[in-house]
Amino acid sequence: MRVIDILEGLRGRSFSFEVLPPLKGHGTAGLFRNVERIMANSPLYINVTNHHSEYVYTPSGEGQYVRQRVQRRPGAVAIAGALQMRLDIPVVPHVICSGITREAIEYELLDLDFLGIENLLLLRGDKAREDKMFVPVEGGYAHTTELIKQVSEYNAGRFLSGETMAVKGCEFCFGVACYPEKHEEAANPETDLSYLKAKQDLGAKYAVTQLFYDNSKYFAFVRRAREAGVTIPIIPALKPLTKLSQLTVVPKTFHVDIPEELAREARKCKSDADVKALGIDWAQEQCRGLYEGGVRNIHFYTVSAVDSVVEITRRVCRN
Repeated sequence: MRVIDILEGLRGRSFSFEVLPPLKGHGTAGLFRNVERIMANSPLYINVTNHHSEYVYTPSGEGQYVRQRVQRRPGAVAIAGALQMRLDIPVVPHVICSGITREAIEYELLDLDFLGIENLLLLRGDKAREDKMFVPVEGGYAHTTELIKQVSEYNAGRFLSGETMAVKGCEFCFGVACYPEKHEEAANPETDLSYLKAKQDLGAKYAVTQLFYDNSKYFAFVRRAREAGVTIPIIPALKPLTKLSQLTVVPKTFHVDIPEELAREARKCKSDADVKALGIDWAQEQCRGLYEGGVRNIHFYTVSAVDSVVEITRRVCRN
């Protein structure tokens, strides 16, 4: 079933969540256990992230190192397929521009089509750690809008070469990302919103926000988006704090503000356990405020926060 059809048919409270493929060689048992725990609270769908390859330096002898590009979390398509077989809800793999050619993307789409996966989240992806700015690989894309155009051509039954499919595959339903506090590379909030409008006009059916800790910023963003002509659903996404270090790491990594009230309470915490409890309570109140404001689905980023997401969704996200 298409995610957009589910979203448009919602009447009560619901949630969705995102998982990270396991590190190379770590197996899937831990991932599947975490998914099963969250599934107990009846989510609408599950996202599977996809990640850029990165450079590592390995010793080659005599004090020398060799730089090699490796994929530390392979198998996003396979993980999505495995979850789709196990679960009775849609699985939404991320398809990204980062670190991949357009030809390789075409084969990803073919594989997902063969697996019967019809929902995607289309993203540019993060820049490589070693790069100062986003640099596409040769034969790759610099912008999500380019990726959207390729998926739309696939939906129309055409390959990159212009060749027409002998048997037309599934028509992918895709969402995109958006940023209540502005993407770090956007010149200003208005420019950032224009990119979201362009993604909608090219066929995006919904948008999922970057994480945030201040509901007023989400509601203000939605209001400005509507004024700019964005009509697609805008799903708020949360990630509860779980560690003391996140008070400084989260703003730096995700380019979002932590409200002073939350920061003040976090500074009182003596341990990660204290921060985890605070993060659950804060996210619970965020959920209540979002639902009361008319939101019908909340998305959760679960990395390092599975326990918290299980508890939050148990408390407030079920009908």
